[in-house]
Amino acid sequence: MLGIYLLFSFSDFLQSTYKDNACLLIVFYFSTKSFIDVTRELPTMATRTISLFNAFLMLTLIIFWGSSFVVVEIALREGLTPVAIATFRFLIAGAFFLATLLFKKNKARDYKLLVEKKDAPTLLFLALTGVTFFFTIQYTGIQMAGPSIAAIFVCLLSPIFISIFSTRIFKEHLMKRQIFGIELAVAGAFIVITRGSLSFPSNREFFLGSLILLFTPVLWATYSLLGKKIIEKYSPFLVVAYVTMLGGLCLIPFSLVENSIHQIFTMSLSSWLAILFLSLTCSLVGYYIWFYVLEQVKAAVASSFLFAEPLVTVLFAVTFVGEELSLSILAGGLLIFIGVCLVTTS
Repeated sequence: MLGIYLLFSFSDFLQSTYKDNACLLIVFYFSTKSFIDVTRELPTMATRTISLFNAFLMLTLIIFWGSSFVVVEIALREGLTPVAIATFRFLIAGAFFLATLLFKKNKARDYKLLVEKKDAPTLLFLALTGVTFFFTIQYTGIQMAGPSIAAIFVCLLSPIFISIFSTRIFKEHLMKRQIFGIELAVAGAFIVITRGSLSFPSNREFFLGSLILLFTPVLWATYSLLGKKIIEKYSPFLVVAYVTMLGGLCLIPFSLVENSIHQIFTMSLSSWLAILFLSLTCSLVGYYIWFYVLEQVKAAVASSFLFAEPLVTVLFAVTFVGEELSLSILAGGLLIFIGVCLVTTS
């Protein structure tokens, strides 16, 4: 604890002297040493069996999912509220999923559409944690802190929380390397949120938005771990379809309370295109690609592509919405990435 305090006290001093360059100086030693260790342990691409076609599909998928954070930012700038975007996205996506399920049922009569009654509460809980609360919080965080921060926290911190929760739920043990990886990720998140300074941030909206976004990896880790058993029982696509439809319906009361449901009648063409992109491309097509590739390659191979998602978000955010990234965000994101690699690689 004393070492961490001294680290960020030094960060505070450098920040006041050299502004954002402080973070690069702070993480230089840790990131260089850890990155060398990680790259030695990471399996090479030559040992991973994946066809060029499946690799192309995964690259397409991370472009879809990585750009979604920026598309949300565009919709927010068009005047839609975070709750309205989430509601419209998942109501429309739910309709797409329902149509797809009915098509599957018509094509194969033995295709199972219904779930057991005892599993309904679990699906409802997954819908709340994985859709209703998750995307309401994520879109609110994007509005306050920006799309890049949201992508870094959601995509890179989720595996960290999954590992932590697994030690509690499944009594798994963490190795020293994994514990160090978690500590690096925590330090990285701290640098991102505070922008490398121990003093209270001047941009309170960014600070509060970053804190709000910290709930998203917690929710996603909860959703992923609790959904593990039910996905083993039913088709993963069927579970995602139910979660999407239920999550969209659970968002309606929030839209009614904030009186934003009427925005569906006044949306601009850009807003409609953004909602349709999120609903059709990111939700339906995205999960189709994901489950198709998972049938062809190991989950670890497919999941490794997802670590590039924040990079896609950053590139799109800088290019299309003019987001300015400080070195503290990049340095903190690097620490989080290295921490994730240390935790998730065997």
